[in-house]
Amino acid sequence: MDMITEDPRSPIKLALPLSSASPPVLWGARRKTGLVYSRNDIYYNRLERHSAKIHRCLHLRNSEESRMPGEGGGAESGLHRLHRNCYDPEYARMEAWLDEHPDFVQDYFLRKATRQVVDSWLVSHATPTSSSVELSSPTHNQSRGGSGATTPVRKISAHEFERGGLLKPMISTIDGTPTFLTSTEGQTGSGPGHSPTPGRRQRRSRHELRQLDEKELIFELVKDICNELEVRSLCHKILQNVSMLLHADRGSLFLVQGEKATCQTVGPHSQRGRYLVSKLFDVCSKSTLIEMEKKDEIRIPWGTGIVGYVAESGDPVNIPDAYKDERFNHDIDVLTGYKTRTLLCMPIKDTNGDVLGVAQVINKVGDAPFTEQDEKIFSSYLQFCGIGLRNAHLYEKSQLEVKRNQVLLDLARMIFEEQSTIEHVVFRILTHTQSLIQCQRVQVLLVHQASKGSFSRVFDFEATDLNGEDSESRTSPYESRFPINVGITGYVATTGETVSIPCAYEDPRFDHSVDDGTNFKHKTILCMAIKNSSGQIIGVIQLINKFDDLQFTKNDENFVEAFAIFCGMGIHNTHMYERAVVAIAKQSVTLEVLSYHATASLDDAQRLRKMRVPSAANFRLHEFTFDDYIMNDDETITACIRMFLDLDLVERFHMDYEVLCRWLLSVKKNYRNVTYHNWRHAFNVAQMMFSILTATQWWKIFGEAECLALIIGCLCHDLDHRGTNNSFQIKASSPLAQLYSTSTMEHHHFDQCIMILNSPGNQLLANVSPDEYSRVIRIVEEAILSTDLAVYFRKRGAFFNIVREGPRFNTEEHRELLRAMLMTVCDLAAITKPWDVEKRVAELVSSEFFEQGDIEREELNITPIDIMNREKEDQLPLMQVGFIDSICLPIYESFAALSDKLEPLVDGVRENRDHWLEIAAAQSLIPSESMEKDSNDNMTISKPSTPDSDAPSSPVHNYNSD
Repeated sequence: MDMITEDPRSPIKLALPLSSASPPVLWGARRKTGLVYSRNDIYYNRLERHSAKIHRCLHLRNSEESRMPGEGGGAESGLHRLHRNCYDPEYARMEAWLDEHPDFVQDYFLRKATRQVVDSWLVSHATPTSSSVELSSPTHNQSRGGSGATTPVRKISAHEFERGGLLKPMISTIDGTPTFLTSTEGQTGSGPGHSPTPGRRQRRSRHELRQLDEKELIFELVKDICNELEVRSLCHKILQNVSMLLHADRGSLFLVQGEKATCQTVGPHSQRGRYLVSKLFDVCSKSTLIEMEKKDEIRIPWGTGIVGYVAESGDPVNIPDAYKDERFNHDIDVLTGYKTRTLLCMPIKDTNGDVLGVAQVINKVGDAPFTEQDEKIFSSYLQFCGIGLRNAHLYEKSQLEVKRNQVLLDLARMIFEEQSTIEHVVFRILTHTQSLIQCQRVQVLLVHQASKGSFSRVFDFEATDLNGEDSESRTSPYESRFPINVGITGYVATTGETVSIPCAYEDPRFDHSVDDGTNFKHKTILCMAIKNSSGQIIGVIQLINKFDDLQFTKNDENFVEAFAIFCGMGIHNTHMYERAVVAIAKQSVTLEVLSYHATASLDDAQRLRKMRVPSAANFRLHEFTFDDYIMNDDETITACIRMFLDLDLVERFHMDYEVLCRWLLSVKKNYRNVTYHNWRHAFNVAQMMFSILTATQWWKIFGEAECLALIIGCLCHDLDHRGTNNSFQIKASSPLAQLYSTSTMEHHHFDQCIMILNSPGNQLLANVSPDEYSRVIRIVEEAILSTDLAVYFRKRGAFFNIVREGPRFNTEEHRELLRAMLMTVCDLAAITKPWDVEKRVAELVSSEFFEQGDIEREELNITPIDIMNREKEDQLPLMQVGFIDSICLPIYESFAALSDKLEPLVDGVRENRDHWLEIAAAQSLIPSESMEKDSNDNMTISKPSTPDSDAPSSPVHNYNSD
């Protein structure tokens, strides 16, 4: 008995047979009209509850039906698919019924399918799941405060674009102007609303196709593929169709990828030449596209095996017995468990005669060999297949072109989003390049502008860097962690050529020593120049070891080349921004300095010139216990002149005596009237340098030029000191801190020194040779920067080793360390003076420190450290002891080991330490019973303890707390 149902919106009446495989389908009409079916209501209700799932079932079936040839046994294939998707038998029967009633399916789809279902259908046919690419913007998914740097979360790599065969460069030229827009010549355009697979027709079943004659069959099969634009689906149709045409058991299709080999691309490790890739392998009549896509891709070298021979020669191959042909690879049968007997292999060519791929059918039904007629039919059909493949390739390239442009635009936005510092920009470049190309290591090397063959800064990034604990907070890359392969990077930096090396150890430019002791081995390298908008090379980007032991391809080069343009613009813009910031900071500092300082007048210099200069003995300049307390300012200036005269610097460097007088007055004038770091401190440091050079006769070791630089360095080492240290400049974000990130005040002191030396009437070095001038200035800079305690701590370990092993002062390295440590010894010399001098100086230092602490508390709203905290003034004696033990005694004892003439300095330090210990005991900072004398009659603390747990045990603050 059949039941007639009627849709109230349509005059169409449907006769539904009441069988177990015939479910009712008009759920909407049933709800509206209240029709009651004669079958079990529970069954209908269950179907109604799962209508959404049936929509999906409809969608899946429609998608798969369009991609595979139909066959009479539609229920069997439907059951197979439903079983794979874990559908229950009811749904299987339902889909089988839908397969047998395509007209109803179409009618239902038109009436009931939602916009979402239609969109899903279009997407699934335009871009298959297996090749889908998610373009996820890093900065959209994650954001960081402050710098705005991001961790890449892109789900795309350049390898995704390999299958499209993007062999043309990303950068083309139109009217001589570089552009990222690819020429549309030879490509099919698509207007608004253009479907990727237009006019998809309902396919005939296999049973229907077998009833057609040969010409009609070929015509139907050609129509079946003519509008298919998805490569894998097209290949699947081609293989199933040719198997039907030739009565073959199964087939495979290989597509050509890569570019034609040239003299540059041929080599034992090259992958730049063409090769064949199995889009689908061993497809039989019952194979589905989804099943085939799960198989691993097979890559066949050009000219290798039967398939490679056909691709290379362009000639078909018909083999009646595969095992008798030496080109046949028996291992494939072993792996698949399928025995190949007969084989017909033929090239697929485009209209220009170029080989696009190779189609292969195996084992004709009935164990008969393939005939000449089979070859003609095969060849005729493949001509149309070549046209279809070419169209599909063009469409796939257009799709990849869109995605490629999206990637580049996203990368460009990422770079230009923030360009505050070069570190942040380079960090973004490194992380996103590594994510895109998928390699182990990326380096960006910035070219030194003065020497094009060397690099000023080297940034590196490793794939594992984002796995660390600080990965979320890191906004700048590591610098100079890994050795630089100067041979390759230097070559690229000087020539601008791109270097792609498939095997690093076989390239003569590669330096094997960079891998020594690093637990890292260079395998593949891609190195490319980064240029600014003017075409000048400003850096080099180097990618090392692509993942999965793959080699860098032409596609990778295209991406990096395109990305390098944005990198060059970003780095150039950041440099310009940093220069602007530095220029503004310099202007601010200069205006401040000029408003406060001025060079000494010529009248003052002439007045000083006429003054008598007493002897060094009269000033006691040779004595370590020298005290300037009773001297006036004029006497300090004439004492400085005496030092220049006694060291024979005036005669040796042909100094104008009036210029020397004016220079000294200008230096004195450029010291601010702060409590401690003023002209008197600089004068005392110079006096100690003079006394050490003369007492030890080290002036013979250094020579005149180095002695001159050391005296200039001592007199200028605290120029324009503001009474605040480096830490304060950074906390207050002063213009000086923006100008110099390390050794802030010391760099400023040196700049002031150079400014005075270049001022008219103060050019003390005007008569020295250019080479001597450069050497003196370099040593002056080293000397002034060495007064930063951070530099002292960095260098003193090497100096102590030299003292233990025995110095070789004939080498520049040892003399440089000696000069640096000598500057610290002179800078801290107040700690060696007699107790009354030491105590007076300590009070001046503490007063200046407390003034800085007051500013930090009142203006910066921060609690100062103990040494600068006026509230902890009572802890000063104990802090002095810690300062002497941790900083002073080690360096003075080392110098005493170099020369016994310096023993008085060590004795002075120890005596002052004893005085501070006595004061600490008197103030109950330490128990008096814990103090005792050692074998050298020095005071020590046997059981250190303090009543104040906050008091520092070993502070590292000193008088020169820059």
